[in-house]
Amino acid sequence: MNYNFQQDLKAIREILEMTQSELAEKLGVEQVTISRNELGNTSPSAKFLEQVYQFAFERNIKINRLKEMLWMENLGQNHKLLFHGAKSEINGQLDVNKSRTNNDFGRGFYTGERYAQAISFISGFDKSCVYFLDFEESGLKCKRYEVNQEWMMTIAYYRGALEEYKEHPIVKQLVAQSRSCDYIIAPIADNRMFQIINSFILGEITDEQCKHCLAATNLGYQYVFVTPQSIKHVKIIERCYVSANEKEYYKNVRSSDAKLGDDKVKLARIQYRGEGHYIDEILS
Repeated sequence: MNYNFQQDLKAIREILEMTQSELAEKLGVEQVTISRNELGNTSPSAKFLEQVYQFAFERNIKINRLKEMLWMENLGQNHKLLFHGAKSEINGQLDVNKSRTNNDFGRGFYTGERYAQAISFISGFDKSCVYFLDFEESGLKCKRYEVNQEWMMTIAYYRGALEEYKEHPIVKQLVAQSRSCDYIIAPIADNRMFQIINSFILGEITDEQCKHCLAATNLGYQYVFVTPQSIKHVKIIERCYVSANEKEYYKNVRSSDAKLGDDKVKLARIQYRGEGHYIDEILS
């Protein structure tokens, strides 16, 4: 799927209240270049794409966030707008079997609830983009997780941290429950959060400490599609270009949030010290 550059270019120009000639002058191109792209008579070069979206973002026009709001206002009943950050273009049909096995819940197609959420995970990749998805949820079985022991241990299993306990009945039950559904709704666990979970698995902190530490680093919820049937209910509706300066902006936002989260984690470890159970007590 191509970017909606034709519509975006015109929208950016009209939001700025500029003529084609005025925008062309600002961008250092011919007026005919603007005209041809707005009419869809030519395909923009990679350089021109970056130039236009950077120009807009520098002027505080967050075109993708604006489109996020508009899409959300026009969803049908039982439909939800989701976002997928991709390191490169998605080719072919969406597939639940193409991801790595050591993701939070193993193989599946991973999406998030917010645009900013999706972009924060792909901001370090040059050719990355964000896809807007329409999910029609009727007729599917959902498994929902919250920040609790079940969620922590399930993620620890799929990320390979529960290898010595993999035959334990409790672990087997957790794995079975994570696959007795079509899709999963669960808190997102990035690598920083997994380090906290790993501290619990290594017996350094209790489940109660771990839970509150993880709650302090809240990244929002993810939707993970795990069956072929579920992915049939997901439709790509738009592919969004993300300029270098927009990636840098969200990278800085995430970095700032991470600093606050790290401080909250330290406080949670202190405040809930001695409460809850250690992993060897749970899986004794």
